Amino acid sequence: MDNEKQRLSIEAARLYYLSDYGQQDIAVRLGVSRPTVSRLLQYAKDQGYVRITIVDPLEDLDAMGDRLKLKFGLDTVHVCYSPLNEYTEIQKNISKKAAEYIQETVQDSDIIGVTWGTTMHAVALQLQPKSVRGVEVVQLKGGVSHSHVNTYAAEIVNLFAEAFHTMPRYLPLPVIFDNTEVKRMVEEDRHIQRIIELGRQANIAVFTVGTVKEDALLFRLGYFNEDEQKLLQRTAAGDICSRFFDAAGELCSREINDRTVGIDLADLRRKEKAILVAGGQRKIDAIRAALIGKYANILITDQFTAQALLGE
Repeated sequence: MDNEKQRLSIEAARLYYLSDYGQQDIAVRLGVSRPTVSRLLQYAKDQGYVRITIVDPLEDLDAMGDRLKLKFGLDTVHVCYSPLNEYTEIQKNISKKAAEYIQETVQDSDIIGVTWGTTMHAVALQLQPKSVRGVEVVQLKGGVSHSHVNTYAAEIVNLFAEAFHTMPRYLPLPVIFDNTEVKRMVEEDRHIQRIIELGRQANIAVFTVGTVKEDALLFRLGYFNEDEQKLLQRTAAGDICSRFFDAAGELCSREINDRTVGIDLADLRRKEKAILVAGGQRKIDAIRAALIGKYANILITDQFTAQALLGE
């Protein structure tokens, strides 16, 4: 009975204090009465499960960001607060912060390179219009897929372009070809060359990291055969712009990399602002490896991920 009361009180406290559920909503969710919820919340405080002692959480987040800057040699780190250590909640909060930071950062004549995926889509959806001139937005990697899984590639470029009152520059190719020779032939097209070169010239790059877990987006898109997928799962920590790297930040497969369309990882190191937007338990290994590889100089993440990266 005590164990059940403890479990219910902690669950009620999480819903009430972290997720802003009302007591009636909690009662319905837990299958108890509203007065019971009130007693559970009081019990949680009495037992010390809830400690309402936060004075200024931003102070702790800033300090965490400073430690990350020092540890990984970053120029800027924004650690934002997420009420829950859950991927969807973390993605919601870091994408909002990233959109705010990008809007503050972009100035006249900037060239913004963007990638695709669900995190990038979440960032793009929260961008607000900004009155700037001469800005260009370019897709940093191919985005065409024969799969029914949505990459949001075109929509992301469109949303960024709308926010900064410019025309989107697409890279209308698959991100990974089956054959290196065909990929090289396609890249010889003058239009494609211009788009790839514009991506290299971009002074701002906004990207996330992918994982090598079974449900990784690139795997679900069907670009790799079974042997290639097993190779990447065995050797890679993650990917940026669909280029896979190991725990030391080094390229995993030269053959797969040579079939990949878009910006090279080495080019990210030369960006004025290489902005990595990523968080969540499932992405920690990929984020750490990306930072070790020096592919980002700006990190936007959450406090749970920051703690893990710091080893706290």
